[in-house]
Amino acid sequence: MLLNNKLIYEKGYLVEIGKPTENLYYFFDYDERSYDINMEFQHFHNFYEIHVLLDDNANHIIEGNLYRIEFLDFVCLKPYCLHKSEYPKGPPKKRLIIQFNIPVQSGLLQDNVGDLLSIFEAPLPIYRFEQNNQDLIIHTLNEIFIASKSESAVRTLSIHCKFIDLLCTIYNHRNENIYQAETLNTTASKIYTIASYIHNHFNEELSLNTLAQKFFLSKYYLSHLFKEVTGFSITDYIQMTRIRNAQQLLLFTNKKITDIAAQCGFTSFSQFNRVFNKFCKTSPSDYRKKESMIYSKKNPLSVVYIRD
Repeated sequence: MLLNNKLIYEKGYLVEIGKPTENLYYFFDYDERSYDINMEFQHFHNFYEIHVLLDDNANHIIEGNLYRIEFLDFVCLKPYCLHKSEYPKGPPKKRLIIQFNIPVQSGLLQDNVGDLLSIFEAPLPIYRFEQNNQDLIIHTLNEIFIASKSESAVRTLSIHCKFIDLLCTIYNHRNENIYQAETLNTTASKIYTIASYIHNHFNEELSLNTLAQKFFLSKYYLSHLFKEVTGFSITDYIQMTRIRNAQQLLLFTNKKITDIAAQCGFTSFSQFNRVFNKFCKTSPSDYRKKESMIYSKKNPLSVVYIRD
């Protein structure tokens, strides 16, 4: 079917090339999501991801910040960035998820690819374009869709080249990005401001008391509203944010576990071990050992291989 009379869309259609742990990896997921299956908490993964909304409106949360998105907004997420999509109540929303890894290049191409991926490093990596640039993007997305249906011997190369062309289009027109984060004077926006603060200061002393004082709210009011908006208590949200960051360090660094505990804001190793067990159902050392073995075998990581 055609969306907006231009974009090809097939509900439930998947394209997968390689695996998330391989140098070349593509995953295109054309599907719908609804309020009933919103993710519980923000997650991260070790590959790049683009979330393209193919419907009228939804939200995306990046490192605790809430962003409104509309049709054909590109949310460009770099590896290890905590995020989650959030869909409103009502009919399911159509979206396209693109996950990928691009092989490391050398020489001039290495510099070019580095420039290309800089679109994921922007302070606000969400891209919205006027109609003429939208048409260019839709044309390339349709070319990728058509190429994915091909039985050609060079199907994978064709998809890869057309996807690079898609990134080039976004890169070349990045200065024409018209997306602007909304300033919402609502209770929910206040709570997400506090959530963002937690994500940026998780390694510091944080508690209901300190946050209530900083944001000039009563402890009861903050506790009640935070739970209502996010679904989590302040304490659980702080702990989960610390644990997500600890997971990254356990998987992708050789730091000592005691150092990771301190770096993520835990006052003692025993506290870190207890909270880690609470959310991950295993100890930090067993988690590192098990997930590192899975990673080394080129299989998806349980913590990072999550579909939006």
